[in-house]
Amino acid sequence: MAVAFIACLGLVYEGGELLQARRQTATLAQEAARVGAQQLDWNTYREGADEVPLDPAAASAAAQAFLSSAGATGTVSVSGDTVTVTCTMSYSFTLVPAGSTTVETTATARPYTQTTTP
Repeated sequence: MAVAFIACLGLVYEGGELLQARRQTATLAQEAARVGAQQLDWNTYREGADEVPLDPAAASAAAQAFLSSAGATGTVSVSGDTVTVTCTMSYSFTLVPAGSTTVETTATARPYTQTTTP
């Protein structure tokens, strides 16, 4: 009975830690997408464009830099004005002999620019 109780405690602990790792990857993916969405192409706007477009190269680089600085890996894609980040982290079980698993979360962000009415 005691062994079953300890096994249940181990499963509860590992489940909580795995949920925390998933939350951390979700937070990192969201923040990296936001950082990428802030990379606007102001030169195009200064040249007379009506809208401020997203700079795809700068957005991708900024999001990747954010992930790297946080110690995570992932992929970044920019399509139009949408930045999509998939954050990947490895999680190793500590109490339950289940090895390790990969936790992956995807988030998107778009820049918000106010429209002006004449």
